[in-house]
Amino acid sequence: MIQIRRLATALAMVALFACRREAPRPAAPPAAELPPGHPPISAAAALPPAAEPASAGLAWTPPPGWIAERPSSAMRRAQYRVPGPGGEAECVVFYFGPGQGGDAKSNAERWASQFTQPDGRPSESVMKTSSLTIGDLKVMLVEVTGTYAGGMGMGGPAAAAKPDAMLLGAIVEGPDANWFFKLTGPASTVKSQRAAFETMIRSLRKGAA
Repeated sequence: MIQIRRLATALAMVALFACRREAPRPAAPPAAELPPGHPPISAAAALPPAAEPASAGLAWTPPPGWIAERPSSAMRRAQYRVPGPGGEAECVVFYFGPGQGGDAKSNAERWASQFTQPDGRPSESVMKTSSLTIGDLKVMLVEVTGTYAGGMGMGGPAAAAKPDAMLLGAIVEGPDANWFFKLTGPASTVKSQRAAFETMIRSLRKGAA
């Protein structure tokens, strides 16, 4: 009889535990509604940083006979081989990014410092500058002659000095930074291309570079 009672008690306890259920968990509160157009929170964390705005560029018409080449560095927006009686010259267009590149006067003086004079005078004393306006673009024109020792690459060896050389330059106040047009080479070639260079500068307009 005692064993029967114990068995009945055990069965009753099993039945009691089998009937017990875990109390239901409260439902999670609904997520706050995001404003229209907002990406999902899970995706927002994976979004890449905003891209830098495209630079406001300049466009121009290169002279006939100038040979366009692939720019040799990211700072060069264009470069040309320029034929002439004294041998080939080079014209390079530099742009360093929004707000970069420095002011016109400092760059003109730096260009002049790349030349030396036969009598030892500083080349800034023989440098010629003038100004003009093309549409709403302000331009400083620069001219220097002498022995040219510029043109060295970034971190590379200095270029060999080139006597009887000439530079024609234009520093243009672009929409977001200065642009630099620099024609250098044998003086006779650069002089023969003066009109072509000035025509190219006068063709400047705002647009894609």
